[in-house]
Amino acid sequence: MSRPHDSAIDRTQASIAAHKAFRRIIPLVMVMFVANYIDRVNIGFAKEALETDSGISAGAFGLGAGLFFVTYAIFEIPSNLLLEKYGARFWLTRIMASWGVVSAAMMFAHNELIFYVLRLLLGVAEAGFFAGVIFYFVQWFPNALRGRANAYLYAASTIAAIIAGPMSGALLGMHGLLGLRGWQWLFLIEGLASVLIAALVWFRLESRPQDASWLGERERTALIALLDEEAQERSAARDLGEAPSRWSMLRDPQMLLLCFIYFAAQLAQYSVTFWLPSFVRGIGGLSEFQVGVIAVLPYVFAFVAVLTSGRIADRTGLRRTVLGAGFVLAAVGLGLSAMVSPVLAIVTLSVAAMGFKVAASSFYYIPQQYLAGALAAPGIALINSVGNLGGFVAPTLLGQVQERTGTASGGLLIIAIVCLVSLAGVAFTRYSNRPDPD
Repeated sequence: MSRPHDSAIDRTQASIAAHKAFRRIIPLVMVMFVANYIDRVNIGFAKEALETDSGISAGAFGLGAGLFFVTYAIFEIPSNLLLEKYGARFWLTRIMASWGVVSAAMMFAHNELIFYVLRLLLGVAEAGFFAGVIFYFVQWFPNALRGRANAYLYAASTIAAIIAGPMSGALLGMHGLLGLRGWQWLFLIEGLASVLIAALVWFRLESRPQDASWLGERERTALIALLDEEAQERSAARDLGEAPSRWSMLRDPQMLLLCFIYFAAQLAQYSVTFWLPSFVRGIGGLSEFQVGVIAVLPYVFAFVAVLTSGRIADRTGLRRTVLGAGFVLAAVGLGLSAMVSPVLAIVTLSVAAMGFKVAASSFYYIPQQYLAGALAAPGIALINSVGNLGGFVAPTLLGQVQERTGTASGGLLIIAIVCLVSLAGVAFTRYSNRPDPD
């Protein structure tokens, strides 16, 4: 049976417009996210050099790596509300330019205090980027494309990880050039690259379909009508109960569950992201460039897994099944990594990387559907800010465990258990006002 609005919407034109937008927006957003991811995690490659040159201990490194996520969480919701007010073009350009400047300033992190302060400032500068892009997708892509859009966004992070290893190794190899240390070149060049990309964003990104001169009039009208219809359907999901207000979101059990599930995915992701180079160095006898090359292997497999899972989720509607499968792989991979040699750990961490990337990329369809209207921007920001605290907990936990025991294995086991617990929570998520396919 057709829906009441089918006669009013030219769905063929809407589909054409959505795919045009996909081809124009997704490559640019992927470039943005590659730069974002590199600037966020490049300290993992600079870890050994920072400890040697600046006297930063493993515990202090873990704390500093995690401090980013504290200010990121605090400023996430205000930043996303400002994006909603001023538009994605202006606000995402501002975010990219400011985080690029702060990331480049990491070249001055000569002691623990400066390291802590700059990581806190980087969190302030970057707050709102990822949640803003997820909200931006709601404004541009209908349900049928949004799973793939989310998957391509996360695929960008795997591309970034693939690029970051060899690039960071090469930049660290510039040690002594013009009197700068290798880790200073690393932060300077990768930070300034984000500033240059911000200029491209300003000239290429449109905030809403209404602003897209590259869409035909019929295409634009049809796409806007389809997006409005789907927004109304989300708002009319009465059998799920009223969606939470902005002020009551933290009391809503579904929101708390979504925050925890995303927290678990980020906990797994950053446990690997910040510590993978150290695992690779444990093999012994490798140059910095070789460490960087080997460290990309888990993300090559993750890239394929993310794109494949996005297509499967969109075609079958089995959102929670794909999400749960990701957590299973993450738990198994992390658990085994705590028990095997450094060489085998590269294999098991590849399994974990496929798992947490699939879980994270398939997750956001659920809150995108659950949250309606004015709740979408702050709701997505809330989930992202609370969930990203996993980025604080993971490096802090692993740093403390390594400092006390000489190995991070105990911390990896704890995170594997959290992934298994979150798997149970996946079954209770809700995202549609019709019966869930899975």
